[in-house]
Amino acid sequence: MPRPYITEMILHVYCPPMRLALIADWLTTAGGAERALGELHALWPESPVFTTVARPDILPNADVRTSRLQFLYKFLGRHQLLLPLMPRAMEEIDLRGYDVIVSSSHAVGKGIIPPSSAVHICYCHTPMRYAWEMERQYLEDFHVPRMLYRRVKRELMRLRRWDLSTAKRVDLFIANSSETAGRIERIYGRDSIVIPPPVQDRFFATPLIPSAQRKEFLAVGRLVPYKRFDLLIECANSLRLPLVIIGKGQEERRLRAMAGPTVTFRGRVSDEELPALYANAKAVLFPTHEDAGLVPVEAQAAGTPVIAYRKGGILDTVIDGKTGIFFGEQTVSSLKDALHRFSASSFDPASIRRHAEQFSSLMFREKISAAVESAVVRYGRAKSI
Repeated sequence: MPRPYITEMILHVYCPPMRLALIADWLTTAGGAERALGELHALWPESPVFTTVARPDILPNADVRTSRLQFLYKFLGRHQLLLPLMPRAMEEIDLRGYDVIVSSSHAVGKGIIPPSSAVHICYCHTPMRYAWEMERQYLEDFHVPRMLYRRVKRELMRLRRWDLSTAKRVDLFIANSSETAGRIERIYGRDSIVIPPPVQDRFFATPLIPSAQRKEFLAVGRLVPYKRFDLLIECANSLRLPLVIIGKGQEERRLRAMAGPTVTFRGRVSDEELPALYANAKAVLFPTHEDAGLVPVEAQAAGTPVIAYRKGGILDTVIDGKTGIFFGEQTVSSLKDALHRFSASSFDPASIRRHAEQFSSLMFREKISAAVESAVVRYGRAKSI
């Protein structure tokens, strides 16, 4: 029987370590997709991250390799303007020599061209929503002049065709929610497994605050139209509800003009401040239809219940009556009913946190690692025949 070091040498010769590459759409903001990518990089810290354009501060400890669009991004300062050029830039990324490709994608990332022998696993935050389901939202959010509508719509149609064709380049889809899994099946005709996005450890580390000591309601997110912060402000004005809003965005001026004396805008807050703000809130209000949504899970990790619109990824992470309250319509009356039910209910911060532990960074890494290993065995074997 060979000695252990001889066995290791033989295995190294015949089974060399696999080279893994990480892929991102772009790295220009520190949102949920970027946090998920950070966890993937923590799993495989030696793997390079390929993307279209990037800010150096988003993933500072990673070997980030950008496309030829980086020069234009530095000049223009807005990655959205480069979206029509991104499919070609993504396809030009040279991945020869890599055995495993893990993409984190909500737009163009899954469209890379992997080597024929490589296994491609896509952690999908959503099929490209601006191309498939939010065309008008795209035109409004980025203030596209009406004279350019026809041209932009043609570009979005071209993106849809490209996006659909690139689904064939993925061996395994991992969806961030049941909502996204359904969309992957409907648009791409593909099955997927569901692994919710991770919550960072700092939210679990903040001290739990008794419910009786909490005074204000909290809302967190970008101030853009589809997030429906206007609904929260209307309700807060009507009920004289103490509401703190955290975030910046194009809707801020309009929302400030709407807000009554009980509504406070905090703007952006630091990563260090946010857990305590969650922990001190009576509840986090979440009126948005999101594919997954990190805010409700971060709130629960801090022991705080969530009052949420009953649609989207929230159904995977919040238990109605135990860790939060749902409302059925994006209307003031429906939200008021939920607030009345909330005031008549009691929630245990420790129980809420225990529920959120299944969405911790550690659990996310374990599930992703197991899924990737299984995919490599299953699809890698097929490609080697």
